[in-house]
Amino acid sequence: MPMKEFDDYYYLGKIFKPHGYKGKVNAWLDVDSPSEYASLQMVFLNMNGSLIPYFIESIHILNNKAVIEFQGFDSIEKAEQINNSGMYLPLSELPELSGTEFYFHEVPGFSVVDKTRGEIGDIRQILDFPSQAVMQVFFKEKEILIPINPQVILEVNRKKKEIQIDAPEGLIDLYLNI
Repeated sequence: MPMKEFDDYYYLGKIFKPHGYKGKVNAWLDVDSPSEYASLQMVFLNMNGSLIPYFIESIHILNNKAVIEFQGFDSIEKAEQINNSGMYLPLSELPELSGTEFYFHEVPGFSVVDKTRGEIGDIRQILDFPSQAVMQVFFKEKEILIPINPQVILEVNRKKKEIQIDAPEGLIDLYLNI
């Protein structure tokens, strides 16, 4: 979990081992579309709790793995110094999403409006469980957990800060004990 000073950054992935003997590294990219990062010029590495900028000489991506050559890195010893470092980018660098897609960090505070019941409440946070991510919404102090999936999310309106949903029948009533 990123530290508070990392709030304006997102986790891109992790360097997991040197690549060869000339300073390149292998990295895992924890993103949905790795190819969008093929022209990356810089990343911030978590070095003992601080984000330090490192400039990229070249990057080659295959699926979610990348071989990265950093400027000034010319030996395996230099590559080993950054092994197991988390890689971060500023939130402003996130690719823009459209349609019903959204980043979990952007929707707390958005209101949730159900097709049948109308306004339910505001999203307090996104709970990312292993099997299902859910929106945590409160209606008159009662928690409602709404699954995040394409069958439920009808529209994301960033201008109005609103998410339109079609909750599965009986889901909201279950939480409200109706």
